[in-house]
Formats: sequence, C-alpha cells, structure tokens
Amino acid sequence: MKGTVYKSTGSWYYVKAQDGSFINCRIKGRFRIQGIKSTNPVAVGDVVEFEIQDKAGEQVGVITDIHDRKNYIVRKSVNLSKRTHIIAANVDLAFMLVTLKDPVTFTDFIDRFLVTCEAYHVTPILVFNKIDQYTKQELVLVKNLIALYSDIGYQTIEVSAATGKNVEELKSMIKGKTSIFSGHSGVGKSTLVNALEPGLNLKTAEISQQHKQGQHTTTFAEMFDLSFSGQIIDTPGIKGFGIVDMENSEIGDYFPEFFAIKGDCKFHNCLHLDEPKCAVKQAVEQGTVAWSRYKSYLQIIQGEDENYRTDLYAE
Repeated sequence: MKGTVYKSTGSWYYVKAQDGSFINCRIKGRFRIQGIKSTNPVAVGDVVEFEIQDKAGEQVGVITDIHDRKNYIVRKSVNLSKRTHIIAANVDLAFMLVTLKDPVTFTDFIDRFLVTCEAYHVTPILVFNKIDQYTKQELVLVKNLIALYSDIGYQTIEVSAATGKNVEELKSMIKGKTSIFSGHSGVGKSTLVNALEPGLNLKTAEISQQHKQGQHTTTFAEMFDLSFSGQIIDTPGIKGFGIVDMENSEIGDYFPEFFAIKGDCKFHNCLHLDEPKCAVKQAVEQGTVAWSRYKSYLQIIQGEDENYRTDLYAE
C-alpha cells in the first residue's frame, strides 16, 4: 500500500493511505543500516510503501520502502553533530517565521535557513510575524529587513494573527500546496496556523517572561490537511539551524547575490575570503551586498554556530 507520512515520533509513523484512512506504522530495521546519516530516515511528507500486519489482534503498518524525495529541509542534529535531522520532505513552500523580539530571530539564523532551501530546492518565504506588536522604530527595522531580502529576490510578507493582517493573503499563498512553517519557539507558528485553519486548534503557549523565549508546544513535526486544499506542516521550535553536507566551494552559490557576481572575481574558484580582486568582498565594501549576509557566509564556511548574542542588524 502507498501513503504519506503525516507525523513522526521517532519510532512510530502516522501514515495516510491513498483511501484517506490513517494507520500507525513502524519501519523495517533495514532502514537503520542503509548508511542513512539522518536520525530520522523517514520524515513527515515522505511517500512510503507499507504493509498491514496483524499483531495481537491490532492492525499495524510496516513501512517497506520510501519513494524518492523531490526535496527536503534538513539541519544538523542537535545532539549528534555528525548526524542530520530531516525536518520535512516533498515541500512546495517553506515559511520561516521571523520576530524581532520575544524571541529575537537573528539574521544568521534566517540566512542558514535560506541557504538550506537553496541547496535542497525548496522555495522559501519569510514571514515577519506579530507585526502588530512593534514600535515605530522596530517597524523601521522590519522594513529594512524586508528591503534587504526582497532586493536579493526572496518573497516576504508581514502578518499578524492577532489583527488578521495579511492572513487571507497568506492563505491564498498556501492553497493547494504543501507548506512547512518553521522558526524559533515562540515566533507564533501554531497561533498562525490556527488563524489560517481555526478548526485545527493547535496548542499554543505564552512567552516565558524570564527568558523572553518561546515554550515548546509542538513536540513532533506534523502535517495537517487544510479545508481550503493543501497541507501545512507545523514543526517544533528550532534553536539553531546547523548546515550539513555542503562543500565550502558550493556555499557561496547558495547566496544568490554572491552567485550573480562571482564571475567578476579574479579566480574562478574564489571562496570570497582572502583572495585578491574578489567581487563579493568588493560589493560588501561598497554596500551593494549586506554585511550581515557576508558575516553569515563566513560563519557557515568556517563551521561556526549561529551567534545569538550579536547585534541583530550589526553592520
């Protein structure tokens, strides 16, 4: 039988069969020894083949095969540095929810998400959420960020689940598509999903005032069918977005504004570090490439983790 994985707990997989029914499945042990580096060889969004078995009078499924993925979102595993964690597979749109405070979404986190989307052929959209909660000065910062990423070519949208600002526009964007909502804990993923599809009634939580960050309300990634067609994947809050399986020579190509001018570098294999007559470094000096983007690039290529204590928009 063929079906799509709607939820993964790490040991059990909730699969929707082609007839619309759901069944709990496990995976065959061989998936664990096929050289798959991921901590979760089967991910939400995967199309799988499974067999029904009767165990102690209860019908359970056993996943026997995984269909080829058209794409996926992956990051470094939190606890196992040499392993990866696939957040979701076969995604049409990847929405990164961004907030300026409670919690702060730093630009290096945004950039790592965008680089991953570029590398794995997923279309990203930046959602500047809780837009109703900002001061005039903070709204200027939002506009600056939107201008930065829009100029590169990324789609952005300002949203407020509380006031309904652009919720209908967001709904039209995800209609008929499989979309993933990602971001830090507390950026309002579940609240926004509830605004888009009130019937889901996903669990939400208040921001921790002590640490000014979100509390985990989503334990596992889970996909939901939308009444207006399409699917949406709600994900656990992500603290860091570790880059995996990328060679230094290719990372610059996943920064579109770098890729557009790399032909002007003196050396065709320029890494935009210490090489002479580097077009990217020159563009940074001239201000046509944002320093925050170049800083993110340096952190990735040097293997550093995101720096959550730097100034959000340091130039």
